[in-house]
Amino acid sequence: MRKIEHIGIAVKDLEVSNLVFEKLFGASAYKHEEVESEGVSTSFFKSGPNKIELLAATNPESPIAKFLEKKGEGIHHIAFDVEDITAEIARLKEEGFIVLNDVPKKGADNKLVAFLHPKSTNGVLIELCQEIK
Repeated sequence: MRKIEHIGIAVKDLEVSNLVFEKLFGASAYKHEEVESEGVSTSFFKSGPNKIELLAATNPESPIAKFLEKKGEGIHHIAFDVEDITAEIARLKEEGFIVLNDVPKKGADNKLVAFLHPKSTNGVLIELCQEIK
């Protein structure tokens, strides 16, 4: 894992939350994207080298909808940039982590992604991200 790629924050209303983060950072989101396979709509903000991803559910069965129902708005995951996501998945499985995606899938922001279950990472959902080339 080379660096924190972004921090994901689950929100109930993306438009309202976009306004909050625009005020916070003094800038608009640089990207809006819907990931149909995950049932989520996203906005990305930058603050210096750091990125924040706001995630809102687009259907009541999505993982974000379930998260919001159970925990409310707040930090959903921390994403780490990796060079070779397939090798990193294999390494982490061998280390005993619970990997939720044996095969990486297409995520937002032109990334391949895979997740580690919070049960194996002290309660934090970890996302692995590799830039699609």
